[in-house]
Amino acid sequence: MNSLKLFFQFYRCCSSECNGFGGMLFGWDIGAIGGILKIDNFKEDYNIDEETNVDLSQNIVSTLQAGCFAACLVTTWFTDRWGRRWCLIVAGLVTIVGVVMQAASSGNLGAMYAGRFFAGLGVGAASMLTPLYVSECAPRAIRGALTSFYQLFIVTGIMIAFWINYGAVQHIKNDAVYIVPLILQLVPAIFLVVGMFFSPESPRWCAKNDHWERAKTILVSITDLPVDHAYLQSELQDMAQQLELERRLVGDANFFTLWKEMWTIPGNRKRAVISILLMVCQQMTGVNAINYYAPQIFSNMGLDGTSSSLFATGIYGIVKVVSCMIFLTFAADSLGRRRSLLWTSAAQAISMFIVGIYGRTNPPQEGEPVPPFGYVAMVCIFLFAAFFQFGWGPVCWIYISEIPTARLRALNVALGAATQWFFNFIMARTVLTMMDTMGEAGYGTFFLFASFCVVMGIFTWFFIPETKGLSLEKMDELFGVVDMSEKKELNDPEAGRAGGSDKGGDVSKTHSHEATVEKKE
Repeated sequence: MNSLKLFFQFYRCCSSECNGFGGMLFGWDIGAIGGILKIDNFKEDYNIDEETNVDLSQNIVSTLQAGCFAACLVTTWFTDRWGRRWCLIVAGLVTIVGVVMQAASSGNLGAMYAGRFFAGLGVGAASMLTPLYVSECAPRAIRGALTSFYQLFIVTGIMIAFWINYGAVQHIKNDAVYIVPLILQLVPAIFLVVGMFFSPESPRWCAKNDHWERAKTILVSITDLPVDHAYLQSELQDMAQQLELERRLVGDANFFTLWKEMWTIPGNRKRAVISILLMVCQQMTGVNAINYYAPQIFSNMGLDGTSSSLFATGIYGIVKVVSCMIFLTFAADSLGRRRSLLWTSAAQAISMFIVGIYGRTNPPQEGEPVPPFGYVAMVCIFLFAAFFQFGWGPVCWIYISEIPTARLRALNVALGAATQWFFNFIMARTVLTMMDTMGEAGYGTFFLFASFCVVMGIFTWFFIPETKGLSLEKMDELFGVVDMSEKKELNDPEAGRAGGSDKGGDVSKTHSHEATVEKKE
């Protein structure tokens, strides 16, 4: 099998349509709102003055995160019931409605809040569904690379939004200066909806719902391999064995029994806790504090004027995209998940400590040029962005989407995404306050983030096992859920029909509901 050919097939089918624009949807808003808050016309229309600046700015930013968190709590049920594809289409449509509400709010703060919350419902659903969808479609050899496209398009969306803000400030002189960046958030949402109309359903979701013929047809289509190819048959057989084992262990289940299964079985509980802690750690690096408030942070570091801070923010966006592309090309499936998290924890900590030391020892003075140490600190902000793209950015999403057992995958990813959005909300709602109260230029804020990066490295060293190169169906063995005698029985044709044949028999018949009932009896 030609891996390069398979890579481009999956990129065309999944990444360019779902994974790309689902991630860009997430990133575009992150990049847009911080710059919009710096625009004078926006402040005038929404009555944001020096006294209310911090609170109102944090409220406007964090309302979207509240919607994202709410969406993650309910998306699991919808995606298990209706599939990944249609839920992504609906997520895009909901986002479109929310963006239109924001652009049309015309100084009405309540309408702005409502629009951002509504858009957050769509963005939050897409953030949970996109890595789930791609991990269920991607072959194990390039699963990390394909899931990393999600992070690549997040940072691409951030970068594009940064430069749109800068261009608007430079060339638009009326209220459209902030309306244009707001309304252009429609672009990735529209492309997500259109792209998903031409994308297939997840083959693993089809298998889980006993649509085996459809699963085979989708795998044949997206791999361009014949139905009797060894790789395709191996994928189908792994799926069949995994699902049959789960049915024998637990049987049919609803949301509440799945929730119980997640927290009462030690291996499942371990994976859920790891997913939660990884997403907490991702936010506590401080990355979204910088993403949301980069113009304000660069101003605090000594850059005068809206244009200068927005230009520096645009450079920050370029650094994020380039470093993510390098990771995707050279390291996503070769460096490994664990190693990526370990070395970037140390590198991020060093960068943040240097920025904090600058604020503590040589704080910028209003009206004075930026000192040399200030430029070193700005370079460290850029380096931090690059290091994040080599570890805690893409790897967390890869990891939480690949480690769960099949029946709990949607629930586990939703739990991780909800955790990410909850702590994202906390960051959005508190960072400006922290910058104002934790020392000159907010140096204490950077010391805090650096300390968390150190703790994250320790956590990774002791608790994160490597998953590179493992099929999704092998994760149960890694986390100690599968009884090997059960696996042998499922592989033994004498023990039942779940194992299938080496020649790739009719999986849809072999793994029908009747076969499951017979196996239980």
